[in-house]
Amino acid sequence: MHIHTRSHNIYTLCPCNLSTAVLYSKDFLGIPQMAEIVLAEPTDDPNQNSAGTSRRRVYDTADTKRPFIRSLTLGREHVPEPFDSEKLPVTLVSEIQKFLRVANQIEVEEPRVAYLCRFHAFEVAHNLDRNSSGRGVRQFKTSLLQRLEQDEEVTIRKRREKSDLRELRRVYRQYKDYIIKHGGEYTLENRERLIRARAIASILFEVLNTVTSAAGSQAHAETENARSEFYMPYNILPLDQGGIPHAIMQLPEIKAAVAAVRNVRSLPFLDDFRRQTPYLDLFDWLQFCFGFQKGNVANQREHLILLLANTHVRHSHKQSSKLVDGALDALMNKFFKNYTEWCKFLNRKSNIWLPYLKQDSQQHKLLYIALYLLIWGEAANLRFMPECLCYIFHHMASELHGMLSGALSMITGERVTPAYGGGSENFLNCIISPIYEVILKEAMKNRNGTTDHSTWRNYDDLNEFFWSPDCFGIGWPMRLDHDFFCADPLKNDKTKKSRAPNEIREEARRENNEDDEMGGNSPTTANDTRRPIWLGKTNFAEIRSFWQIFRSFDRMWSFLILSLQAMIIMACHDLESPIQVFDASILEDVMSIFITSAVLKLIQAIFDIVFTWKARRTMDTAHRRKDVLKMVMAMMWTIILPIFYAKSRGKYTCYSTRNGSWLGEWCYSSYMIAVAFYLTSNAVNMVLFLVPAVGRYIETSNTQMCTMLSWWTRPRLYIGRGMQESQVSLLKYTLFWMLLLLSKFSFSYTFEIKPLISPTRQIMRIGIKNYDWHELFPKVKSNACAIAAIWSPIILVYFMDAQIWYSIYCSVFGGVYGILHHLGEIRTQGMLRSKFDTLSSAFNACLIPPQSKDNKEWITDWLCHPGFLKDLENKKGGVIKFVLVWNQIISSFRDEDIISNREMDLMIIPMSSELYSGRVYWPVFLLANKLSTALSIARDFVGKYDTLLKRIRKDNYMYLVVIECYESLKYILDILVVGDLERRIISGIIDEFEESIGKSSLLEDLHISKVQDLYAKCIDLVELLVDGNEDHHYKVVKVLQDIFELVTDDLLVNGSRTLDLLHAYQQLEGDETEFFSHFEPELFASSHSIHFPLPDSDPLIEKIKRFHLLLTVKDKAMYIPSNLEARRRISFFATSLFMDMPKAPKVRTMLSFSVLTPHFMEEVKFSKKELHSAKEGVSINFYMQRIYPDEWENFLERIGSEKPDSVNDEINEEDLRDWASFRGQTLSRTVRGMMYYRKALKLQAFLDMTEDDDIIQSYDAIDKENDTLSAQLDALTDMKFTHVVSCQIYGSQKSSGDPQAQDILDLMKRYPALRVAYVEEKEEIVNGGTRKVYSSVLVRAVNGFDQEIYRIKLPGSPNIGEGKPENQNHSIIFTRGEALQAIDMNQDNYLEESLKMRNLLQEFQRVQGRRPTILGMREHIFTGSVSSLAWFMSYQETSFVTIGQRILANPLRVRFHYGHPDLFDRIFHLTRGGISKASKTINLSEDVYAGFNTTLRKGYVTYHEYIQVGKGRDVGLNQISKYEAKVANGNSEQTLSRDIYRLGRRFDFFRMLSCYFTTVGFYFNSLISMIAVYVFLYGQLYLVLSGLQRSLLLEAKVKNIKSLETALASQSFIQLGLLTGLPMVIEIGLERGFLNAIKDFVLMQLQLASVFFTFSYGTKSHYYGRTILHGGAKYRPTGRKVVVFHSSFTENYRLYSRSHFVKGFELLLLLIVYDLFRRSYESSKAYVLITYAIWFMSMTWLFAPFLFNPSGFDWGKIVDDWTDWNKWIKQQGGIGIQQDKSWHSWWNEEQAHLLHSGITSLIIELLLSFRFFIYQYGLVYHLDISGKSKNFLVYVLSWVVIVVIFLLLKVVNLGKQYLSANFHMAFRLFKVILFLGVVATIVTLSFICDLSLKDLIICCLAFLPTGWGLILVSQTLRPKMECIGLWEFTRVFARAYDYGMGVLLFFPVAVLAWLPIISAFQTRFLFNEAFSRRLQIQPILAGKKKKRR
Repeated sequence: MHIHTRSHNIYTLCPCNLSTAVLYSKDFLGIPQMAEIVLAEPTDDPNQNSAGTSRRRVYDTADTKRPFIRSLTLGREHVPEPFDSEKLPVTLVSEIQKFLRVANQIEVEEPRVAYLCRFHAFEVAHNLDRNSSGRGVRQFKTSLLQRLEQDEEVTIRKRREKSDLRELRRVYRQYKDYIIKHGGEYTLENRERLIRARAIASILFEVLNTVTSAAGSQAHAETENARSEFYMPYNILPLDQGGIPHAIMQLPEIKAAVAAVRNVRSLPFLDDFRRQTPYLDLFDWLQFCFGFQKGNVANQREHLILLLANTHVRHSHKQSSKLVDGALDALMNKFFKNYTEWCKFLNRKSNIWLPYLKQDSQQHKLLYIALYLLIWGEAANLRFMPECLCYIFHHMASELHGMLSGALSMITGERVTPAYGGGSENFLNCIISPIYEVILKEAMKNRNGTTDHSTWRNYDDLNEFFWSPDCFGIGWPMRLDHDFFCADPLKNDKTKKSRAPNEIREEARRENNEDDEMGGNSPTTANDTRRPIWLGKTNFAEIRSFWQIFRSFDRMWSFLILSLQAMIIMACHDLESPIQVFDASILEDVMSIFITSAVLKLIQAIFDIVFTWKARRTMDTAHRRKDVLKMVMAMMWTIILPIFYAKSRGKYTCYSTRNGSWLGEWCYSSYMIAVAFYLTSNAVNMVLFLVPAVGRYIETSNTQMCTMLSWWTRPRLYIGRGMQESQVSLLKYTLFWMLLLLSKFSFSYTFEIKPLISPTRQIMRIGIKNYDWHELFPKVKSNACAIAAIWSPIILVYFMDAQIWYSIYCSVFGGVYGILHHLGEIRTQGMLRSKFDTLSSAFNACLIPPQSKDNKEWITDWLCHPGFLKDLENKKGGVIKFVLVWNQIISSFRDEDIISNREMDLMIIPMSSELYSGRVYWPVFLLANKLSTALSIARDFVGKYDTLLKRIRKDNYMYLVVIECYESLKYILDILVVGDLERRIISGIIDEFEESIGKSSLLEDLHISKVQDLYAKCIDLVELLVDGNEDHHYKVVKVLQDIFELVTDDLLVNGSRTLDLLHAYQQLEGDETEFFSHFEPELFASSHSIHFPLPDSDPLIEKIKRFHLLLTVKDKAMYIPSNLEARRRISFFATSLFMDMPKAPKVRTMLSFSVLTPHFMEEVKFSKKELHSAKEGVSINFYMQRIYPDEWENFLERIGSEKPDSVNDEINEEDLRDWASFRGQTLSRTVRGMMYYRKALKLQAFLDMTEDDDIIQSYDAIDKENDTLSAQLDALTDMKFTHVVSCQIYGSQKSSGDPQAQDILDLMKRYPALRVAYVEEKEEIVNGGTRKVYSSVLVRAVNGFDQEIYRIKLPGSPNIGEGKPENQNHSIIFTRGEALQAIDMNQDNYLEESLKMRNLLQEFQRVQGRRPTILGMREHIFTGSVSSLAWFMSYQETSFVTIGQRILANPLRVRFHYGHPDLFDRIFHLTRGGISKASKTINLSEDVYAGFNTTLRKGYVTYHEYIQVGKGRDVGLNQISKYEAKVANGNSEQTLSRDIYRLGRRFDFFRMLSCYFTTVGFYFNSLISMIAVYVFLYGQLYLVLSGLQRSLLLEAKVKNIKSLETALASQSFIQLGLLTGLPMVIEIGLERGFLNAIKDFVLMQLQLASVFFTFSYGTKSHYYGRTILHGGAKYRPTGRKVVVFHSSFTENYRLYSRSHFVKGFELLLLLIVYDLFRRSYESSKAYVLITYAIWFMSMTWLFAPFLFNPSGFDWGKIVDDWTDWNKWIKQQGGIGIQQDKSWHSWWNEEQAHLLHSGITSLIIELLLSFRFFIYQYGLVYHLDISGKSKNFLVYVLSWVVIVVIFLLLKVVNLGKQYLSANFHMAFRLFKVILFLGVVATIVTLSFICDLSLKDLIICCLAFLPTGWGLILVSQTLRPKMECIGLWEFTRVFARAYDYGMGVLLFFPVAVLAWLPIISAFQTRFLFNEAFSRRLQIQPILAGKKKKRR
């Protein structure tokens, strides 16, 4: 849009109106008025708007004298300075920045034109904001006007033409002529200049048009007639007229796609539209029809053209300029598969109508695809609602069809036109914005996660409304009074006349024909008036309850419960053989489990009704009817089965046969027949399970029969249908789970259940009447409480130990799978060297596309030549391509500084023409020491030459290096020696050697022992040649003479032939004596004898260097590269070549893809200040140098710096920033890694396009940017790859001057293919006021600036849900291609891995039952190389992303999306809701929902291990804990989500088990294992304190219960972290060898890995349980810093107080009390066996944060921590005080979740708090003062004591408030009196009531937990406590408890800090990995210490 079409003319503005603040008079600014400004009266026409005006500029076009005024620059030469074009007001930046930038660019050459550009910018700014009301506008205008005043006189003097108009036209024509002259050139040398010229010309054209309009008609006649097409900002395709010469526009597929899009023949309304746009295409036509935005149209036009081109090139076997139908049909199927399924589901006809004519059909197909893309591109947040988009498309497609077919409206009788057509933003304003407003209003009800999910509609609820025919009640145009648009639930019950939802639904369903559907809204009658009602949740309500996990996985829980019951029954019958189960009486007992099953089904039916109550309004009648019917049926069976069972057992008369065989006569009872009927429905489900194809057909079919069949089992939903896997997959995961369950139940029955039956019987038989306390339930028989105390922990372990079995089976199956798929094929450097010669053939088989030959010719060759396929690999060009790629990989290693220059020389393979013949000069690191070894063998060899040759040939590398050294020496001598005589001498010697070789007489003709001397001389010669110093000429001569003498005199046995040659020469000279006396020393000494220094030729120099390396490199080269990361990468790349991967296609035919990286405020690059700042003790720069010392040295070597120290003046600051940033978790590292894709594709495109014979001659074009071939490679690469970084706040960073904005711009300049998308928020002037306008903007770097490409206005702020998915969503419209890789900004990539992307993309083309929709890939954790914690996390993460996901994908088929390397089928996901979900709180773990959504929508997720990317992880304990807490929070929200519910209910049984144990089940089982500990301890305390345990042991003789120990050992298996250890050992064993795996595992245990993992399980269980109970899930930023430093005691206490410390103290107290009261009757050995794991866990939870805290036992830091702790605990809180500053603020924040909890959660919290009072109840009866009384009054009196204590504390607190300030002495006296009174009371009680010291200890143990329980109760009942005035006292009481716990934790840490060896030991185990790499950790820690001091 040209600004001049709507510009007011500043030249005629009146300055009298100062309120406008635009054109300032001299009275206002104090400066004279500018020349050429003609004052005029302002126009006050109310109809006049900013779009245009009749006022014109008045230009002086004649060469007359101008009335100059005094300028600020008068009297001195004007030095142009650029005006700041970057920091502009947000409201103006998009309109004026381009003019200011051009002015800065041309100011030096054309100052007057620059002045005019700035003046034009000023004019545009004034017209945009006449009142200067925008932020910063007034200051900007003032600054710019001052600059214009300054420049006017100076620039007009420098004007070359008579007028400004002519000056402007002259400059414009210069640029135009340059563009015309050079526009057809492909060379990249002029590309940047051409782009710059085009950009400047387009801006000058715009200014010229404005100036021309102001100058009048005469001047206008002189202007250019054609509009400027020189430069239109573009992304990839320059689709404007001037873009034709670009290389990418010459590609045939692009031409075909462009031609198809520009075909507008036979479209209606063409003439009307062409008046506005002469160059019309399909997108322009749709824009005019439907009112889309221009930016959206331009974006989607390029999007569709690229999709068409990429699809066309794969479907067209020949390069055709016409779009093939197959390509278009493929895109149609992909884009509209979801839409057609949606129509089918709702029984609606698709509105995609295609004509029969082929040409028109293609046009219509393009129109439908373009329409969908335009809807999607402008849908903003509605993109998360795919079926809502289907609804919009459905109606707009109908309108499109009506226009194309010329249909007439039945209402108006005129041609059909769109309901919302017209303006450029009509679609946004009329369709998107109303729905967006609903989303926004609903999201605001969330209140940042504090309200219940069931009170507001999230994205899923709103989208699922369109799964019902009710959605068509909205109509088209949309009825904004429809219930869908109501977001206020409070109005529901107040509306008396509102119709019931059922009535509305039935009315909508009666609208079956399209006319009703598309018709306008009928006017609302008086009788039909009603207020809209809130629809509520749709299909599902997320209720916060632990019962959700039972409801989602009810079949699993029922199965486990029934299995437990069956095993208990079997154990009670004392079966000796499993066959005895089939005894009729036993079998009937076992079959009683079906009564339990009926009860469970009843519970499930009740839950279904209760949990979906809030979604009842949107559920159809059939669904509600079915729920009620299921409950009635369950109730019937719950009644019927027990009746039949009781009847059958009461009259049972059938017995088994005499021999007891189950093959005898079978007895049928009435109960068995009832059970058979009960199981009928299960039999049907079993059949459908065993034949998945039938189940899939029934679920996906819409026939009435299939609908009826599926109605009972599953609710009719649009998703979750047809998810069955193939028969083979079904058999595989069924076998897996059958084996696992068999193992689990065998173990549980044998070791847990059966051993417990006999003790249970004994306990039940004994009657215990004497208790040690007042028994509350004395009439309970059979010691039920004791049995419960024993059985409870075992039952809990029974429910979770399947997780252990899963871990074991996962490790075993994953290891076998990895072995079968060649994982770890090359694990060591030795294995790499041994297999290196096979890499080229493996490389060619995997990464080189097969030769494209005619099919008949290929088959003929294969039939005639059986070795044809092998020959293809070995043909010429095969090796050379491998060599080229290998060298590029090594060069990338050097660029990354992970190898040195020397290592690069050792690893490079020389490029030479001999590669064509198949001869390869292998890298030197393979040949190290081979030559010296061969010489040693030859020297000591005795025998024949042939035998020696065979011995050397055994080592192929040794043989090759001998040959190469011999030939290299000949080649160098041939170049070096130029004298005729010398050359003949050397030739003679060589001939003699070769003759000996030919005759196999080398050993006879040579003194082999002298070869070593020759070897040494050759080294001397080559070193001189490498040095190339002219001053060493004489040394070269001397060495040559020595070699000649050595060969002729010592080496050759018979040197006479050489001497004869010399003699013959001497005879020609005539004097033999003189010859021998003078010539021989002068041999080679003549100035013309040798050519030294050698010619400056790169190939020659490289050959000499290589020869030198071959001669000198020793054993050390066997360990090249020395960098561990370089070794790992080479090994993995080599291994992957032997793994199963698809054949690589050519780049031109490969799938195109994009990379999307979300970025918010994370580091782009480390700033200079951050690099050198020592805020954390040491600077990042210092830290990096110590952690990566070898890479630092390599960096210094690369930049040519001599000093090995840290930063010095010789090092460029930007280079240093880059080096450090590439080793941190920064955006620059991620972008560099992702741009390797582009480099790899360019390299592969070169190999595809270049003939084999030309590779060596032209391979340097890959890196050059100045030739045609490189331009073609860039074009092809641009068509295949795009990287978009979604820098959400880049716009605000630019406007605020944030340095990160410049860093992002620098990234765009470094990588021209990089694109940055951001959300722009600016204020728009509307009716004198301002409103916020949001836009999605895409920019690229052009001419050193960020240039806006597309701008798409949004309906509002895009961030209304979770931030990250919303950030991805706004920018996903700018991505391209058929695949999309979502990459986090803490990830990395490598060139060698990028080479395999073509292969990975081919997986989408593989048909394995169905095409994949998500491709999983490996991650390498690159942050695990320093600290032990980072190492643990690295191994844990590695085991999950390898062996874990390997099993998830195959055979379990439940891999979802677990992170960001995954590759998405882009079109599949953009039509189904995107690559994540964004509803606030519930979608906290947004990534995994993409996998859930894909699976539910019949997608297919695979996993591939032959490719990997890097990923950073948290490296400090606090960072790790925050991350674990975030993941646990996310999993708890997943437990409540509809996705998990639907997966659990719609998967078959075994796949449901896989889903449970690999998602939320892992966290729930962690929680169960922790609960089991509490249940066990409280159960044991019950037995001990009640006296039951003494009675059972002494009277019933019940000894140690083995099953209890077994169960506790099982759950300790989880607590100790061994569950994580096994998969790690297996995976490390696969990839590095099992010896290394065992060594690493032992080392991890020595470094306290078990402590770390046990601590992590505490984190997981705490946050998972608390979030399900109370909510409060939130994103927890962990930071991306790489530095690990000491955390203060206060910080550790804040993080872990409630999650670990409180629980640890509780367990410790329970253990102590249990130990005190069990000593008299239980052995210590049994106690240790039972409680050792709990002791370990409690101590771990208490002290792990200090063990893993660097310098945690340093005395100086201990002192500082104590000071900080006391300051923090005493600091008063309040508004604005952060929780890290005050205990008060932290305490309020820590319990904030209770303020928003539901009543059920609060009741559960209260019940959990009562455990402390029960604990107190047990202890007070063991006080001596109680006199062994068991009266309940003892417990009441204990509460009296507690109340007295509280009153005393309250009195002291009140005294402190009122007396401590003014009556200090009185207050102190008062405290003394109280103290003496308490002491006196204790003394009195000790004499009168026998109060003992033991009683005091027990009172402390009893009352301290009681006090904590009271605090918990007070927090739960906070509103009540505030009402009665006790809240302040509660806070004081809680502070005292926290202070006490802090002191108890601090004391042992401080004591240990006194011992110096403890600190050293901690540093060693914490940084053992660093010490083993000889890294310098101590300076880092010392730096921190020094800083503290």
